[in-house]
Amino acid sequence: MRASQRQPGTPDRRDGRDSTERTGESVPSAADDPAPSEPSGPPALPEFAERVLDVADRIPPGRVMTYGDIAEWLEEGGPRQVGRVMALYGGAVPWWRVVRADGVLLAGQERAAVEHYRAEGTPLREAGRAAEGHVPRIDMRRARWDGEM
Repeated sequence: MRASQRQPGTPDRRDGRDSTERTGESVPSAADDPAPSEPSGPPALPEFAERVLDVADRIPPGRVMTYGDIAEWLEEGGPRQVGRVMALYGGAVPWWRVVRADGVLLAGQERAAVEHYRAEGTPLREAGRAAEGHVPRIDMRRARWDGEM
């Protein structure tokens, strides 16, 4: 495409300037458009997500609930739905207190979780020497919370 055929505002590969710089044509810019209205805050969480996070926030230090426990407590969804909520929004609550039913720590978050568990006195079962990475598990019999205050 020759420079005379180029649309105004498109770059000229020969000199790096756009065609309006050479021709002096006026092309409306994004700055000329009125600004789109800004949202008035973060988007609202789905109601189910708010309920899951509320339960996670109520779990006392040193105790845990499984994904399935939370779904059962809410009488809605299942472990996978609770897990999805925790994956998307769980950073705002003590996420380490919501665990798998077998007590295995969240993959990729083991170190951070163990630090929290040890600080809170959560009962752990130390890993044997043969366990991959020597990562402990949660002692579910002693750490599981039933939701009762």
